[in-house]
Amino acid sequence: MNKSFAVILFLVLAAGCTTTSPERAYAPPVSGGSKVSKQDCTRPLVDDGGNLYCRQIGEKERRAIAAEEERQATAKREAEERATRERLERERAEQLAREEAARKELLAKEEAAAAAAALKDQQEREAREKAVAEALARQRAEQEAREAAARECRRLEQAGRDGRAALENFVTSYGTVDEFKEIAGQIRAFLAKPRKEKPCPSA
Repeated sequence: MNKSFAVILFLVLAAGCTTTSPERAYAPPVSGGSKVSKQDCTRPLVDDGGNLYCRQIGEKERRAIAAEEERQATAKREAEERATRERLERERAEQLAREEAARKELLAKEEAAAAAAALKDQQEREAREKAVAEALARQRAEQEAREAAARECRRLEQAGRDGRAALENFVTSYGTVDEFKEIAGQIRAFLAKPRKEKPCPSA
């Protein structure tokens, strides 16, 4: 009786061990296009949304993975530092460009102001020179007019003296001639009148 019960119990246990559970029988196969997350079973697992593939990793491979992670971290850090340097250099170049543009703009304004000031100075100088030239021209014209008036006055004075001298000579030469006695008398009367001399202006 005990022997038969032992055989039956063994068969039941054996059947239980060989029977496939429903969950294992109907588990969907892994899709070929699905993401596979390979992780070290000795480390805390990270759920990154992929199909988990957990495997034991040896010390050598672990060191290689750590070295690769360190290399990638170093590369990422260097890339970030390089990007930062490039950004700073670009910002510095832009700042220098703005400063250069501002310097050129200021220089252009200063040059324009200097040119305007120089033009104004030139115009004022030309105006002064023109005023001086016009004043000198007026002075010369006035001087020439005075000199011409003085010359004309002296000419008239000399003509008057020459005329009186000619009249005196006529009276002296022809006053005794009967034909000219009458006119000679008139000339003597004219010459006897005091002469109103008007002084000539100075040149």
